[in-house]
Amino acid sequence: MAGLCMEGDELVLRLSTLEKAEGVHGDLRVPLASVKSVEVLDNAHAPADAGFKLGTRLPGTVEVGTFTKRGHKVFAVVHRNTPRGVRVHLEGAAHDEWIVGCADPEAVAAAISVPS
Repeated sequence: MAGLCMEGDELVLRLSTLEKAEGVHGDLRVPLASVKSVEVLDNAHAPADAGFKLGTRLPGTVEVGTFTKRGHKVFAVVHRNTPRGVRVHLEGAAHDEWIVGCADPEAVAAAISVPS
């Protein structure tokens, strides 16, 4: 299962081996300075279910991969067992945002240091 963690001055999105295959991507990293905000999502499937995709998508069930809509690039990893999650808004990174399903999105959001 995917997880967000801070390593030094970077935010890292670690993917399981299966998620790497589903998403056609390895682990992702961004400098903490690129993190603009983090929000809790009650339905992480909805914002991950739009646009052109490179990865795996069964709407409302699993979205793992890169989704692009009108030039906005999102990497999502959301499964049926983690319908709630966090949205990490990024600036100056390869993706405009990450959407990550997790069991306790409030705790995950609180653990991410957003530069002021």
